[in-house]
Amino acid sequence: MQRLGARHKARRGASTRPGRTALTREAFSFVAIGVASTVAQALLYWVLRHWSPPVLANFASLLVVTVLNTEANRRLTFRGSAVRVLQAHLAAGGLFVLAYLVTSGAVLLFRHYRPTASPAAETLVLVPSFALVTVVRFTVLRMVVFRRCR
Repeated sequence: MQRLGARHKARRGASTRPGRTALTREAFSFVAIGVASTVAQALLYWVLRHWSPPVLANFASLLVVTVLNTEANRRLTFRGSAVRVLQAHLAAGGLFVLAYLVTSGAVLLFRHYRPTASPAAETLVLVPSFALVTVVRFTVLRMVVFRRCR
């Protein structure tokens, strides 16, 4: 019986390291928000693409989702951070420019080689671009925008 208690304490001690636990929680939360944002952005792009050119549909869908994504991450992923709302959204604005360039580049390159492709095909090309931007976004938000004093 005493042996079981010692093993439990050892496991608990290893899993409660402050830095590792916070990173795991943040990564899990960010991934969940990122997946929801990617799905929302893909759907919004696909709908908008029926009435507007690719770069405009991408701009509008990215703008809407970036604002919602930033706020969700500010409140859930990086909760407890001293970063103010306006400061977080301004920092995300810089990431928006990068995301727009990457995703627009991907869709325009695809359209160059497949000019008659459907909006659904364009959307499928954009999804990996959204995922790449999400990884960069997490890294920058965690290390620069919402960094904690250690």
